[in-house]
Amino acid sequence: MEDLLFVINATLPIILMIVIGYFLKKIRLLEDEIAKKLNTLVFRIFLPVMLFLNVYKIQNFSDIDFTFVLYAIGLTILLFLIGIPIMSILFKENRQRSVMLQGIFRANYALVGIPLAESLFGVEGSIMASILSAFIVPVFNILAVVCLTIYSAGDKKPSLSGVLKGVAKNPLIQGIFCGFIALGIRAIFVKLGIDFRLSDVTPVYKTLQNLANIATPLSLLVLGARFEISAIPHLKKHIIIGTVTRVGIVPFLGISIALLLNRFTGAQFASFVACFCTPVAVSSVPMSQEMGADADLMGQLVVWTTIFSAFSIFIASYILRVMGIF
Repeated sequence: MEDLLFVINATLPIILMIVIGYFLKKIRLLEDEIAKKLNTLVFRIFLPVMLFLNVYKIQNFSDIDFTFVLYAIGLTILLFLIGIPIMSILFKENRQRSVMLQGIFRANYALVGIPLAESLFGVEGSIMASILSAFIVPVFNILAVVCLTIYSAGDKKPSLSGVLKGVAKNPLIQGIFCGFIALGIRAIFVKLGIDFRLSDVTPVYKTLQNLANIATPLSLLVLGARFEISAIPHLKKHIIIGTVTRVGIVPFLGISIALLLNRFTGAQFASFVACFCTPVAVSSVPMSQEMGADADLMGQLVVWTTIFSAFSIFIASYILRVMGIF
């Protein structure tokens, strides 16, 4: 019962925010055109600021176990590479191929993963998840830009310069990059004995925090407002394949391979649950909209993987607790 309550507490608030967004649309307080503009605002302002602060808040890189980081990155890239031929065979439209491919590898780590890791393994889990976020979130977004750029090229062969340009122009990547720059400046100040931090500029830092705090609730409300039940029959095949892959196959591979390697700590396994068992990233919807992919399908995958990820999170956490890892 305790494990079930944990899963409910971790996922139900997200689902309720989506339901509220859907309700606001039905009573015409959050219509489609407004939702699209808010989507753009989330993608270009709120999420980049949130990612910037996530990186900046990391305390020390010197104690990082890079085997743990490389495992998460390596498996994510492997899922991306395996998914390319599979999605190309299963689906005809490039706008949908790019969305389905994101559904395989792109977890909702920034919004759900870090709080989930903290719930699973306390402060140590939160610290480990924050360290991993500095590496895995850029990987998620770079791979997303790559697949969106490749499939948006149609019959033309995508160029390396086009992919790199897409990565460089991505607001989420820019937010993370600025976070690393700020982190580097902070490290230089520490070596020089300068007692100054960005948080010392209270008005600026609080403003950034306020902007970052808007990202999660507004993303979920907009997602609910853009959710269309009528689209389900038309996209039934896509939703089933995407949901089963994201909340069934990926968690099984991510956790079982890590167990076989037999070298990771409980806090690191909490990060793996956050990385491989969480639903498709909410930020993938505004990004797909901005880059011309099927944003409606992406929204469907986010909603349904969010609902069913409760089961994958519960099963993974229960197994790891029984094994004495948590």
